[in-house]
Amino acid sequence: MARTKAAPIRREPSSEYTAGELKRTASGRVVEEENGTVAEKVEREIADAVVVVTKPGKKEAGVVTLVVCVAGIYASFLTWAYLQEKLTTTTHGPNKERFKFSVFLLTIQSLFAGLGGLLFTWVSTPKGEKMKSPVPNRGILPPLLLVAVTNALAAPFGYAALGHIDYITFILAKSCKLLPVMALHVTVFRKRYPLYKYLVVAAVTTGVAVFTLHSGSKKHKAGGGGNSGQTGWGMLLLGINLLFDGLTNSTQDYIFGVDRSYTGPQMMAANNLLSGALTGGYLVMSPWLVRTGVGRWFGMDVAGGGGELVAALQFLGRHPRVWRDVLGFAVCGCVGQVFIFHTLSTFSSVLLVTVTVTRKMFTMILSVIAFGHTLSQMQWLGVGLVFGGIGVEAQIARKEKLAKEAAKKAAKAGKKE
Repeated sequence: MARTKAAPIRREPSSEYTAGELKRTASGRVVEEENGTVAEKVEREIADAVVVVTKPGKKEAGVVTLVVCVAGIYASFLTWAYLQEKLTTTTHGPNKERFKFSVFLLTIQSLFAGLGGLLFTWVSTPKGEKMKSPVPNRGILPPLLLVAVTNALAAPFGYAALGHIDYITFILAKSCKLLPVMALHVTVFRKRYPLYKYLVVAAVTTGVAVFTLHSGSKKHKAGGGGNSGQTGWGMLLLGINLLFDGLTNSTQDYIFGVDRSYTGPQMMAANNLLSGALTGGYLVMSPWLVRTGVGRWFGMDVAGGGGELVAALQFLGRHPRVWRDVLGFAVCGCVGQVFIFHTLSTFSSVLLVTVTVTRKMFTMILSVIAFGHTLSQMQWLGVGLVFGGIGVEAQIARKEKLAKEAAKKAAKAGKKE
């Protein structure tokens, strides 16, 4: 009886490695945040850039889903930006008090976004599979803690900068996130970039410099403002903020590169929960910290020795309407991150880059209209350089992305033949 050769058993590759393709985007916190890194850190805005795992060959959803995603990003982050400027510039009561409790605000937002990330992870888990932990193994914990620390340190410097520069300058400078990210990658990781990226950084930096040197925007509306006028000090604080942002995004890229099974929702949950734990711990310890030499040197005492948590709650007790803005700010930040991750997992990262660039422009326009800023011709030139540079970078990134996708399709077609 003749022996027949059995067909070789075909082993399916592990879904851990085929479930997705590592996709990177720049959202500015996105290109925002986000020039070439992780999202609004994702919003790299992210967030401010974001890195998520998507299934190859997955068909993009329909027009309705597209409209919902884009509208969700615009609505959540434009509202988030409006509330951020309102919280940091509006005065309250006869003593003209301003909300200046940045760590308290960051803690509230981190807790909301952390819980949102857990919910998003649960919803995105395929039926019948176990929900992934935000910290799946001990090896990933050190870089996650570094992300949490740098993220927690970045925000207070950013809010402190708003005490010395106006919000439009803040928006434009935050668009320079590509600069610290590139600087860290070139110096630490010895990475090299194409010439056009250096030209984009030069254009954006020049635009911010032109805008800042010709600052002096007025506010037509009463009750706004509150800047000290110390623009140089404000830009220094913002520069430190951008350095921490760059380190945050670079570390996130490292995490996604080392563990390709790690997803965006997991990062959203882990980053925010760990950041919330750190800043929450600071709030609890602040009554003691403000009495130390380090606390006095850094000016941590914003409440006459009572600590920031007590001061923030007392402020909100005197002005309970501010709670609405604080909670609205936290909810919008959480929802915005979810929309960014969902857009990346459903559509191409090219779409998110486009949405991010236009969102930043609309944010600036909203600030001008809502808070009565007026810009000189030279400041508009600076704005043009910033968004022109970002737009060129986004367009080139889009062409590169489409070329890579076309090459992959051609390679797959060749294999089938």
